[in-house]
Amino acid sequence: MNLHLQEKRIIVTGGAKGIGRGIVQVLAEEGAYVLIIDKDQEATQITLEELKASGYRADAAHADLTDPEQCKQAVNALLQKHGRIDGLVNNAGINDGASLESATHEAFMQSLHKNVVHYFTMAQACLPQLKANKGAIVNITSKVSLTGQGGTSGYAAANGGRNALTREWAVDLLPYGVRVNAVVVAECMTPLYQNWLQSFEHPEQKLAAIEKKIPLEQRMTTAEELGQTVAFLLSSKSSHTTGQLIHVDGGYTHLDRALS
Repeated sequence: MNLHLQEKRIIVTGGAKGIGRGIVQVLAEEGAYVLIIDKDQEATQITLEELKASGYRADAAHADLTDPEQCKQAVNALLQKHGRIDGLVNNAGINDGASLESATHEAFMQSLHKNVVHYFTMAQACLPQLKANKGAIVNITSKVSLTGQGGTSGYAAANGGRNALTREWAVDLLPYGVRVNAVVVAECMTPLYQNWLQSFEHPEQKLAAIEKKIPLEQRMTTAEELGQTVAFLLSSKSSHTTGQLIHVDGGYTHLDRALS
């Protein structure tokens, strides 16, 4: 299916690794000009080289997304080089374990800044272009906002905020034809997830136990599968879809646990 993303300039935060990297790959394959904003300069350079070696179009700006000024400067730098912005994928974040029992007030607030405040900052920075071009926003969010997980109050609160902002912005931007949706992730292998698995005595057994709980095919969702849904939501093929939380999780969040 041609999603008609050719010539579209789409920003992906945290696009150098993990889920963001999978999203970037799919968008590039669909013909979009992918604009990565990430603080990891080495990983970003590797990603750009890989994409360009495959004949895809991509560029990047570096920013610590917890710094609003760096967010704005990165967006402006990309806009000056490429002339327009047609889409924004808010993706960057980390499950940092800021828990009710152990986190300080400062740690909780830092978790919000790392996981949801920059979604707002990036959306504001891109908003004039998105309105002018009838663009779209896709927010990546987590099943933790709906199921709970334990030991991660900051991340859970941030993802609840991502969900709420998705619907709030969908309402705000109706007059401009700007659509806003979210892709809700459950279990997807990323470098951060792999590091977490290695904290267990038997990582392979832990992974097997997790996969056994995923109803569809007892496997983790791939970053590419998430990217395919993101690409659809950014495209004109989803022209009457807004304010939706789309779960791409093999049924993990909503299907009966008796199935797995």
